Amino acid sequence: MHLLCSFVFALASVRLALGSLPGKIYGVNLGSWLVLEAWMLPAEWEAMGGQSCADCTSCIATESAFATAYPNTVDEEFAKHWSTWFTQDHVNQLKAAGINTVRVPLGYWIVEALVDRPAEAYPRGGIKFLSQGLQWLRDADMRVILDHHALPGVQTPGQMFTGNCTSDVQFYTPYNYGRALTWTAVMTALSHIHPNFASVFALEAINEPIMDASMTPGYGTFQQNFVKTVRAMELLLGIPISGFTLDLPEPLSSLNLTSAFSMASASDKTGLFSAEVTQAIQSAIPILLGMEVDLGLSDILNLGLLQSHGGGWEPLTTNFMDINWQYDNPSNPASAAIGPQGYDNHLYYSSCLQGVADANPDAYMQSTCNLDRVQNDAALGNSPLWFGEWALPTQFNATDDFLFMWADAQKLAYSQGAGWLYWNFKVETSDAAGDLGRQWQRTFTRSYLEGLARGYLTQDPSAVHNPHVCDPYKTNSTGSSRK
Repeated sequence: MHLLCSFVFALASVRLALGSLPGKIYGVNLGSWLVLEAWMLPAEWEAMGGQSCADCTSCIATESAFATAYPNTVDEEFAKHWSTWFTQDHVNQLKAAGINTVRVPLGYWIVEALVDRPAEAYPRGGIKFLSQGLQWLRDADMRVILDHHALPGVQTPGQMFTGNCTSDVQFYTPYNYGRALTWTAVMTALSHIHPNFASVFALEAINEPIMDASMTPGYGTFQQNFVKTVRAMELLLGIPISGFTLDLPEPLSSLNLTSAFSMASASDKTGLFSAEVTQAIQSAIPILLGMEVDLGLSDILNLGLLQSHGGGWEPLTTNFMDINWQYDNPSNPASAAIGPQGYDNHLYYSSCLQGVADANPDAYMQSTCNLDRVQNDAALGNSPLWFGEWALPTQFNATDDFLFMWADAQKLAYSQGAGWLYWNFKVETSDAAGDLGRQWQRTFTRSYLEGLARGYLTQDPSAVHNPHVCDPYKTNSTGSSRK
């Protein structure tokens, strides 16, 4: 047992070298892997037993609907999908292409104890595939953002990416905020104590909340508690947080996580252990113990071993969608920051929710080339900012020449901040999918790997075909526009 623990903690201590923000993010999303979006792989989805419909609430179009329809085979079918959609070969290709960061979309159900069965239904077993994939990425020296992409209760209506396409949005309630915080505590602990998670540098609180802030009550308080949950768990693991210390009657090295938490929460002088944070960590501890076998760990709550082998750890970067993602008096996530924090923005020109330019090539180029979101966010404390999702979707039939230009323009614009992550690393190639890689009027995304093959994207992600592509489109006015 102690040999295994020594192996675990010795590897986990490489966080100082691996689990930190790259100088500039050049990344991709691993979309439709552990949160499946059927529109990206229609042939595979149909073969699995899923359905396609114009309104995703009306058929078997999501993981939840699939698990409800096929309770006896869902785990087996999804295990096949998880083992083939993202593989070691994809890591090799991305590494060869210069990608240094990946964003991994996750559903809350990857922590299976959080699922309220039988009222909620999702596939089981994903955590082991996540661990294997993270090991590949760690070995390739690629940084990782763990993105809470699909929240308990659903954070946005009518979207496949929430895992349950529904108009009944229930995330913004105390109960589901609590489940999300427990998820956060579990993922924070794993990111520090599991060797396969060593290159995880950021934990994203929520993917794409409702844009109208008046419809997200309590979200600002959740932001505060999300950060406190991460930092409280890190302090309990012996990771230094500037300005915060635990006042314990015994050294951490003589305690386990359970006893340290009991003492710290009972006599809290840090201000981190709010009632919500205390409940989240209290709920997370037995979940972590229950994961020992599945994740090949042992004695994972022994703080003495953590103290002796875990020196050099850095705090995770907490991560939120930026303040400008929402409108109508949104809370500012910068006010929640304790320690390192990053901000995320997603920009799809073809989305009806995000239409930022008229539907013609000149308007797209002018908007992109004069984009000032990095500067506007920085003025509100939302820095560093990275663009966690973007692609080449258009509202018109774009030519190849335009796509070459626009790819360059977007990379130049997004590189003004901390960098970018393309959506997605791949899409299905099939008759059912059609030419998803090319027909932008039919889809929101494309394959980064296919974009390289077609030449729209450069083999060196830090390079562009034409560094002067924006010169004819620069104006003296701002290029930012509200969604």
